[in-house]
Amino acid sequence: MEETRQYSAVMLRGAALAGFVLISATQTTGQVSPPEMLPLPSGGVARLQDSLSDRPGPGLIYRFRFVQDGFEMTEGGFNAVMSDLQYLCDSYAAPRLPTVGPQPDQVVISLAGAETVFGEPTPGVTQVFEAFRVENGVCIWEEF
Repeated sequence: MEETRQYSAVMLRGAALAGFVLISATQTTGQVSPPEMLPLPSGGVARLQDSLSDRPGPGLIYRFRFVQDGFEMTEGGFNAVMSDLQYLCDSYAAPRLPTVGPQPDQVVISLAGAETVFGEPTPGVTQVFEAFRVENGVCIWEEF
């Protein structure tokens, strides 16, 4: 029993030291990974601005907010935008949902022409969003 306690204490000290080394190395290099650029079916390229799961709503909602610099709605754009939002949900958001614990009732995908503050109107910046439910790893559009 005493031997087990000593082993556990050594393991905890080792884990703490490893965590300190990892944090120290990250802080000293100061390197930040560039945002992942996601090619869209419409031909554009988007990047994740942020993901939110702590905002009030009807049930648990995961929001994935993407930016496509200069994004604008174009003629016939609804189908292209829906294709992009569906793609972002299926290929990016759905695989990143938790596999244990509470599952979201909805996944909301948004696409904006520039970074915005969640919940605040930003005149001059085009923003679109759609809600999906996820079943078996596939996003199903929930028309409002």
